[in-house]
Amino acid sequence: MIPARPSPRALHRLVAAAGAVLIGAGLSAAIAAPASAEAGVGYVRLAHLSPDTPPVDVYVDDLGGKMKGLKFDAVPYGVMSDYLSVPPGTYAVSMRKVGADPKSKPVLTESVTVTEGSAHTVAGTGRFAELGLSVIDDDITAPPADQAKIRVLQASVKSPVLDIRTTGGQEVGDGLKFATTSDYRGVKPGNWTLDLTPEAGGTPAKATCDLAGGTTYSLLVLDGKDGLTTDLKVDAKAGEITPQGGVDTGAGGTSGAGTMALAAGLGLVALAGVVGVGALGLRRRARRTW
Repeated sequence: MIPARPSPRALHRLVAAAGAVLIGAGLSAAIAAPASAEAGVGYVRLAHLSPDTPPVDVYVDDLGGKMKGLKFDAVPYGVMSDYLSVPPGTYAVSMRKVGADPKSKPVLTESVTVTEGSAHTVAGTGRFAELGLSVIDDDITAPPADQAKIRVLQASVKSPVLDIRTTGGQEVGDGLKFATTSDYRGVKPGNWTLDLTPEAGGTPAKATCDLAGGTTYSLLVLDGKDGLTTDLKVDAKAGEITPQGGVDTGAGGTSGAGTMALAAGLGLVALAGVVGVGALGLRRRARRTW
């Protein structure tokens, strides 16, 4: 018996269904596949690490005029952006009061020179009265597969000096002062419990960090509502950065066309691929991504 030929409507439904499957598969693959570090670019990310400084508008301008200006609105304490891939060059990072005229004099400005393959964190650090912008060089080289690397950005003013060690006694940060950054330390991969011990003032705390081999991390130590809180960031995995995305190139200067908002939905997708950090006895603060 010759099978009946499907009707045009049935064929349409079949093609639509197949297309939906293919689109879904493609989207899943796009989410699952990390982007490799790009040739001919460097990386910059931004952070607000001053506990008593209110939210600020942050601007990034290419002093060489190859890239459009970027603006990030009302960035609060405790937020660190994903890496932005940018052409090599010198960039001015500026902070202004929320809602201030973009042409007004910034509260702070700092320049950062980006070379091909380099990575930098530009952070607002210190107390509000002595607020400054710090350019922190990041190490994105890959540790061996049987090792992870971790460093600490100490942004707690309530515990101005911290000793941070694994429960096994391995030092992660010793005598780490507020508004400073430790060196990277090599540790064995695994689910580690860290002891955060203030040398004077503040309440001791514990945090868990699940560290994967071949991966480099930065641990933010922050003042939470009920004590110390932590946020673990992946700097690189297997020597590769997975930035949120490149930026538009074109005329320099901050403009509406150059404004870039890192969508919360994309931030959640990125977060799903990042090794999480928990806290024992700590209340985790909800944070926005830029």
